[in-house]
Amino acid sequence: MIRNATFTDIDAILKLTKACAEFMISNGVFQWNEHYPNRLAFEHDVERGELFVLEQDKNIIGCIVISTLMDEEYIPIQWLTKNENNVYIHRLAIHPNYQGKGLAQQLMDFAETTSRQHKMQSVRLDTFSQNYRNQKFYELRGYQRLGEIYFPKQSEFPFYCYELVL
Repeated sequence: MIRNATFTDIDAILKLTKACAEFMISNGVFQWNEHYPNRLAFEHDVERGELFVLEQDKNIIGCIVISTLMDEEYIPIQWLTKNENNVYIHRLAIHPNYQGKGLAQQLMDFAETTSRQHKMQSVRLDTFSQNYRNQKFYELRGYQRLGEIYFPKQSEFPFYCYELVL
């Protein structure tokens, strides 16, 4: 079941994202660290009603942020659509014990369907340049890679920006 997250979910979400970070690091992908994702980001996501969780047997096993706010790092990107009526995906995570079962697809289907229902013109996101699995995941869904941005607290390597026109 996918539902809006609440403030009481944040501890479980942080455990989930920490497990994901440790799993990525163990596989040589240094995308998330002690700075990101963090409690404050998730609190803001909940306040805006943009954080969703995937529950199974009353356990939070996944999360996704579906936002209409464009981060300033995205400004230089030459997007396919105007900067109006766009959705931005952040902090998509599936607990490592549940990966490979199509659950990330389920969260992205939810995000894209919700975006279409709200008459958004595109879905935008970024993924780490060293995370080849994620790049393939988004490209197979029809997302186009458009440019690079940097998050210095996360990595010296760039993040690739993607867009799917709806």
